[in-house]
Amino acid sequence: MAESRALPASFGELEVLTVGTVLLVEALAGLSLNGLTIFSFCKTPELRTPIHLLVLSLALADSGISLNALIAAISSLFRRWPYGSEGCQAHGFQGFATALASICGTAAIAWGRYHHYCTRSQLAWNTAVPLVLFVWLSSVFWAALPLMGWGHYDYEPLGTCCTLDYSKASSSPRLFNFLVPLFITLTSYRLMEQKCGRSGHLQVNTTLPGQMLLLGWGPYALLYLYAAITDVNSISPKMQMVPALIAKTVPTINAINYALHNGMVYRGIWQCLSPQRTQ
Repeated sequence: MAESRALPASFGELEVLTVGTVLLVEALAGLSLNGLTIFSFCKTPELRTPIHLLVLSLALADSGISLNALIAAISSLFRRWPYGSEGCQAHGFQGFATALASICGTAAIAWGRYHHYCTRSQLAWNTAVPLVLFVWLSSVFWAALPLMGWGHYDYEPLGTCCTLDYSKASSSPRLFNFLVPLFITLTSYRLMEQKCGRSGHLQVNTTLPGQMLLLGWGPYALLYLYAAITDVNSISPKMQMVPALIAKTVPTINAINYALHNGMVYRGIWQCLSPQRTQ
């Protein structure tokens, strides 16, 4: 069980301030863009479709990641973790659950797009709703296991945020939580290119989502893999913080890719920002 503690000696004041500032910028950017996306879905009836429900679910997950980053940013700027052991467990659980929901949500969108563009039937509510429920329930299930003894949550090397303790062997099976959604994402877009790319009907980028999933969460996956093979303490604490900082950019990147690059969602956001245009 994690206990409240001060900052480790391996981080200087300037480094802690830098990490806190980066986390704060990432958190505010992610909350702002994903908040606009969620608000546009609530205010724009045209967006209330099964395929856009998957985008809404992703925006909710990414908002949770950004909220997690905001708590970490505040703790870093305070230069200590003020919420104690129970707060660390809650922070780790919330961060892991929303991270899994974001990763799986990306795969769900990839499958939904394949279904939308490459089959004769439109994605239906009785498919989209169970899919979203599965994404969230499975994410909560895996995130709850460390609270029940399979793995545990502990501090990141900086000591101002909490995550799944990847230094333990029991955490290595969590790799498949990344590899399976990655496989679904890459396969879905690959099939879209093969079946629908030549027709010119595709209106989505089939390479960017997989690349962003790899770049955003791949460093964490490599850290888990390295920890499963050898002693992760051979990596400096500062380098161990890099995957966390990279992962916190995912909400902003997803909002740009799935919302701002989606014409209908973009128009919904613009209508919310400029309501006089719709009168």
